[in-house]
Amino acid sequence: MRLAMANRWFHRLIMEGSIWKYACLRDLHVPSPCHVSFSWFKLYVSAFDGSHSYAFRQQEKHIDWMRIGAFFFESRSALLSEELCLPKKIPNEWELTETTVKTSGACVVHDVKTGIWIADLQLVRCPVCNLNTCEGTMQTLDARHIELFMEEGYKDGTWEFEDIGTHHIDKHINGATGVIFDLKHIHSPNADAILDTKKWVGQPNDWQPRARVSRHAVAVNTNLQPNEGLHVKYQIMRGGANGPIVAIRISQQLV
Repeated sequence: MRLAMANRWFHRLIMEGSIWKYACLRDLHVPSPCHVSFSWFKLYVSAFDGSHSYAFRQQEKHIDWMRIGAFFFESRSALLSEELCLPKKIPNEWELTETTVKTSGACVVHDVKTGIWIADLQLVRCPVCNLNTCEGTMQTLDARHIELFMEEGYKDGTWEFEDIGTHHIDKHINGATGVIFDLKHIHSPNADAILDTKKWVGQPNDWQPRARVSRHAVAVNTNLQPNEGLHVKYQIMRGGANGPIVAIRISQQLV
C-alpha cells in the first residue's frame, strides 16, 4: 500500500485484482474459489481489517473475540457438531435438523455457499437477560462467507440468524466444543487435523480457549471447570429468503 502511494503508475499496478487475489489466498491459506462477487481488494480488506460480526450488531453484548482463520467449503453441505469426534451415524438429509441436534448433538445443513469462509471465536454476554451487570457468558464459534460483510442484505439488517436446533446437557461436561466440517471431506486428512485432539486441545487444567482450522474444517474447544451442564444452540443465516447459507454459529452457555 505504501508503494501504491508513490505515483499513479504504481497505484494502478498495485490495485490490479490478480495481486490482491494472490495476497488473499496466500494469507488465508485457502484454494481459489471459482467465482467471487466482489473485488479481491475488497475481500482482502474485509478479511484483515479487524471487523467481526458483533462489530455490526449487538455490540452491547460483545466481550471479546479471537480470529481463528479461514477454511474452504467445496461442497454445499456442512456437518455441525459439539463433539471432537465424528457421529456414529451421519444425519440423513430427510431427518429434521432440530431432532438430530437434540438426539446426537450434531446436524447436517445443506445449500451452504461454497468458497472461502472466515471463522472467529466470540465471547458474548448471556443472551437471557439485558443486564449489563450479568456475569453470564456464552462462547460462539462464528463462521461466515468471506463476502458477507459486503452484502447489502447483511448491512441493512435484512439477513438475520435463525435457530435450527438446541441441545441441553444436564450433567457435567469437560469442555465446550464447536466443529464445522465440509461434509465432503469428513474422512480426509483435513478432518484428521481437527479430530487429533492431542495436538491442539489444552490440558485438563488449561482454561484458555483453543482453536484449530484446516482446509475444510474449523473447531474450538474450551475446557470447563466443574459444572451442571451446557446449553448448545445452532444457528444459520441465509442470503435472502431462499438464498444459500452464508453464516453459521454454534454457541455454548453453562446452565
